[in-house]
Amino acid sequence: MKKILFLIALLFNILAVSAQKDVTTFLGIPVDGTETAMRQKLITKGYKYDQKNDVLKGVFNGEDVRISIVTNNNKVCRIVIYDNINRDEANIRIRFNKLVKQFMNNKKYISAYDFSIPENENIGYEMAVNKKIYEALYVQTPIMQREDTLALGERMHQEMLTKYTEEQLANPTEEIQKDWEKVIQDKTLELFSKKAVWFRIERNIGDYFIVMFYDNEYNRANGEDL
Repeated sequence: MKKILFLIALLFNILAVSAQKDVTTFLGIPVDGTETAMRQKLITKGYKYDQKNDVLKGVFNGEDVRISIVTNNNKVCRIVIYDNINRDEANIRIRFNKLVKQFMNNKKYISAYDFSIPENENIGYEMAVNKKIYEALYVQTPIMQREDTLALGERMHQEMLTKYTEEQLANPTEEIQKDWEKVIQDKTLELFSKKAVWFRIERNIGDYFIVMFYDNEYNRANGEDL
């Protein structure tokens, strides 16, 4: 039981108390609201709107980029950032691995893996022949208000009550403890998946460039229109 309580406490400590709405942010701006509002906020950050191509242009993280705003049901669900500069294989490896290190060293993000590309790996061959996709996935640490964490705890408790009695939960067996851990793990992954930030290598003839995504999964289509 102590292990279960420790895991729940650990989950709740990750979900720090805050008044901020718990959605992915880009440059401190919530990836939410209308496209017009998001565009205006990015313009105030210094980006220039290219009406003909419906993109914003400027510099992000030291790189000359184009920014596209994606919506679902008139709500912003994704920000896409495209490198304007194409690179050869050696330099795209450097660019990709530098981004990996930056995300790994940024406390706002969480990831279980080191996505760095080995120096001896032939990127072009792997992409063309083995259809390998070079991408790195991170999540912005979820932020929840106290009532949200309490509600989450209650949902986990109710889920366990579909299989066990209150008395069994108060005196859990090893099997019950494993079920608790699985529920906590699943809920944690569910929360983390809502605030994904990721990037990948794209190929343009013989050169390569990076595309980065800031996703608000709360606003993405989840089959509600089917």
